[in-house]
Amino acid sequence: FHSSSNVLFRMAIVRSIDKKQKRIFTNLGVLDYDILVLSQGANTNYFGNENIHRYSAPMKTTSEALYIRNKIISNYERAVNISEEKERKPIMNVVIVGGGATGVELAGSIAELRNNVFPKDYPQLSFKNMRVILIEAGNTLLSGLSEKSREKALEYLQRLGVEVMLNTLVEDYDGFTVKLKGKQPIETITLLWAAGVKANSMKGVDPEQKAPNNRILVDEYNRLIGEEDIFVLGDQCLLKEDKFPNGHPQVAQVAIQQANNLAANLKKALKGGRWNPFIYRDLGSMATIGKKMAVVDLPFMSMRGFFAWFVWLFVHLMAILGVKNKLQIFITWAWKYLSFDPSLRLLIRPRYVKPSKREWLIEDRDYEL
Repeated sequence: FHSSSNVLFRMAIVRSIDKKQKRIFTNLGVLDYDILVLSQGANTNYFGNENIHRYSAPMKTTSEALYIRNKIISNYERAVNISEEKERKPIMNVVIVGGGATGVELAGSIAELRNNVFPKDYPQLSFKNMRVILIEAGNTLLSGLSEKSREKALEYLQRLGVEVMLNTLVEDYDGFTVKLKGKQPIETITLLWAAGVKANSMKGVDPEQKAPNNRILVDEYNRLIGEEDIFVLGDQCLLKEDKFPNGHPQVAQVAIQQANNLAANLKKALKGGRWNPFIYRDLGSMATIGKKMAVVDLPFMSMRGFFAWFVWLFVHLMAILGVKNKLQIFITWAWKYLSFDPSLRLLIRPRYVKPSKREWLIEDRDYEL
């Protein structure tokens, strides 16, 4: 928006909205609006289990990804100095919960690190003792893909040495032991939680405007039910279509297409034009499991293996902003493909600085309606 003179950006924490006064209350003050668009996305869903929330590691943000990388590397730095094999195993084991794209891709990546990278960095350790376990409560992985793609993804994971446990429910986790319903527990200090998402809520939205899963109900124009000037996009909203009676999948393409449709409609409103309802066009789904291993389901064809992996790389590369960034990432990927030696050694641990009392008050202050 550098060339847009009428666009302002402010980073703030939105505390609540007042629909009658058309105001939003933030940690920086109060803002009035004519049209409000909510697109706050979703966060990790722990299904009410406080222990899992406390002790597991989610995978939704860049900071969480860095935390997982640092945690795994730190674990092996600790394991090198432990002589007893029995004590090393819980430190080396990695358990991933969730058989969606995030869980499958995470399991494949960690398995490749175990098979090809970590043995070079820690020759003192026997990585035969490291288990990579993927747990899914349902009876299949990647439920949104075709049956052949789901089967191939399972085959790829097993080829990499991932232990896949289907129809398995995680009951609890205390930081050391994963308790499974009807099965033997697993000892690990690294539980990665990718079992689902939950829409972020907003104070000021009425209970009858929300679905039971916390998503906000909207009409075919993404307008909040019962309102004229509030719109909700992406993972946060629930819009039912004939093809999607339970709402659209919570993926990026839905949010992108909804945003484009709303932008076009708001432009039409300025000229008195007729609005177009939102209709989702499913462009396909894909997941990468490892080097030269991926599955891709497009509306007109499906593919698996090396070509699918190449398509996955191309699509994600094109989504990167800026030609310079695209080129740098392409070179990085090419080097990793040829050398299989990613630069994972650097531990990034931000130094925590306790804020002053005044800073804490400014950050945490709230506003009453």
